[in-house]
Amino acid sequence: MSVQNQPPRTPTLTQVLECFEELWPQSLAEGWDASGLVTGRPDQPVGRIHFAVDPVQDVVQEAVGAGAQLLVTHHPLLLRGVNSVAATEYKGQLVHTLIEGGCALLTAHTNADSAVGGVSDVLADILGLRDVVPLAPARDGLPEEGLGRVGQLERPMALSDFAARVFGAMPAVAGGVRVAGDRDGIVQRVAVCGGAGDSLFDEVRAAAADVYVTADLRHHPASELREAARLTGGRPYLVEVSHFGSEWLWLPAAAEALDTLLSESGFDVEIAVSGQNTDPWDYVLTPGS
Repeated sequence: MSVQNQPPRTPTLTQVLECFEELWPQSLAEGWDASGLVTGRPDQPVGRIHFAVDPVQDVVQEAVGAGAQLLVTHHPLLLRGVNSVAATEYKGQLVHTLIEGGCALLTAHTNADSAVGGVSDVLADILGLRDVVPLAPARDGLPEEGLGRVGQLERPMALSDFAARVFGAMPAVAGGVRVAGDRDGIVQRVAVCGGAGDSLFDEVRAAAADVYVTADLRHHPASELREAARLTGGRPYLVEVSHFGSEWLWLPAAAEALDTLLSESGFDVEIAVSGQNTDPWDYVLTPGS
């Protein structure tokens, strides 16, 4: 009997992880990263899955309160080593809340950045880019896998209009969108990187991008890039967005992709995307505010 003719069933965590590996292979994770399963028994049933950017207390409480058996976050909880998960510290408290609530935790970080349909692919698609390729192709992956993306807008547009498009695509956060460049300058070739992307400046320049959309731009790398851009007609321009916002855009697409694959495998799982805004900033002061 084919999978399509069998009644849907609840998968185990192991079976969900197998589907997850197909979509966002662990082999694509950077060597310094801490993606993968953090808590959870392999044989536990998973009937509800919750997606979020950050494993913070409000998100964990939301997932456990919704009866989820698996919380998937983009950012790792244990990226830096800890010596204890006692509930006297916030990371330990999160681990206890998850375990006591019967909810496993799985993180998909740089593997979800590099994979086809990952964070930067979704960002490129939302901004209307075509002929998209990786900025930094994966060493051992497919040609279309790697960090960041670069592609073409359907037609050239002013930097100010493009920045407005970016602003309209992002979740509302305190920091808004910052722009460096001639507001009337014309852009068409666009590079993007969800999350912190100033480590890819060399690749952005090599790709001859007119503008680069990313988050967490530090003063000195950004200043040096802008000074060097004076020799190349002011390009690449910069559009800085919220780290959280640029990666939150991936969640609905990721939830849909996992739901489709689980359904095709004969599983019945409820999947939800967190409504929590986990951007760390609450408000911003600007001249005249």
